[in-house]
Amino acid sequence: MAQKDREKPKLRHLAIITADPNKLADFYEEVFRMEVLERSERGAVFVTDGTINLALIPNRAVGKPSGINHFGFEVKDGAEIAKRLEAYGLPGPKDRPANRHYAQQRAMDPDGNNFDISENGYQTVRPEREDIEAD
Repeated sequence: MAQKDREKPKLRHLAIITADPNKLADFYEEVFRMEVLERSERGAVFVTDGTINLALIPNRAVGKPSGINHFGFEVKDGAEIAKRLEAYGLPGPKDRPANRHYAQQRAMDPDGNNFDISENGYQTVRPEREDIEAD
C-alpha cells in the first residue's frame, strides 16, 4: 500500500527546555505572532501558531542544556500506533500521568528520542484533565 493511502499522524507538538519559559514565550509571541494557550502552575508555557504547539518547559536539571526535549504526534488511533511500534520491535507507548495536559502516551524511537501521542490534539487540554485539580 502506498504511503499516501494511509492515514498519517501529524507532528503537532515540540517541547523545549529553557531557563526562562516566559521570556521565550514573549519571543515567540513578538517575533512569530504565536498565541499563549496556557501558563501552567508548574512553570511551563504553551504557545501555538494554530497548527504546531510549543511547550516551553523550565530547565530544572543541573547541567542539562536547553533545547528540544520531546515532540508529539496527533493520531487518529493510538492503539494502531502501539501495534506498529511493537511490530517494529520497540516497546509500546506508556500512559502519561493524568496531570499532563495534552498527550495520553509517550514512547521512544529507535535512537531513544521521546515522543508523545495524542488523540485529542495539542490545541486543547485533554478532556479527562478538565476534572482534575491542578497539582
